[in-house]
Amino acid sequence: MKKTLVVYLMAMPDTPALAQAAVEAGADVIELGFPFSDPLADGPMIRRAGERALAAGMRTARCLEVLAEIRALVDVPLIPMTYASIFDAYGRERLAQDAHAAGATSLIVPDLPSDVWPELRRVHMAAPTSTDARLKLAADSTDGWLYLVTVTGTTGARADLAPTLAPLAERARAITDVPLYAGFGISTAAHAKAAGELVDGIAVGSKAVEVAESGPAELAALVASLRAGLDAAS
Repeated sequence: MKKTLVVYLMAMPDTPALAQAAVEAGADVIELGFPFSDPLADGPMIRRAGERALAAGMRTARCLEVLAEIRALVDVPLIPMTYASIFDAYGRERLAQDAHAAGATSLIVPDLPSDVWPELRRVHMAAPTSTDARLKLAADSTDGWLYLVTVTGTTGARADLAPTLAPLAERARAITDVPLYAGFGISTAAHAKAAGELVDGIAVGSKAVEVAESGPAELAALVASLRAGLDAAS
């Protein structure tokens, strides 16, 4: 069965072209970052990308425009990822409605626990430190798939796949049948293959953001390599 490749990109004026290149190279889902000044889950690469986006004037309304522009170019699921404070500032229900109107398939809000604002349909995260009870809560209410955070730290490329993923995936498999996608620290074809042998898909953020700075062709090459690695695990 084909594994799912999620590629994260920060919302910027040039992101629609990057997203299109990523999809054409094999990305199945685009996760779109709406920048926030205190991104607790993000490491240096995505943090700096968020700072650049804010400096370029990428506020929530402009990010929604970029989302709509991407939707006009691709037909894969689009999932904005941002923080609870952005929802509070814009208006919780209003942002959810406007995001879906612009083409969002779901949402990711990493600092919003699964049992807070449960009426907001979103993809939930689970970490190696999550108890079985929290894993089940997240899995039972997640929107489509469960995002397994491979490490107990922030995003960022790492030399090796985190050893904490295998036991986390095993615990999640024992609790739920929803698809499991792993993220945080996955950046190479070898990582993609190794993770793909444990879960149903992967999410690549920091490495994609880094390479995207060089343009669509370079991003497409990265995505193609990740796709090949993931396909080798299918």
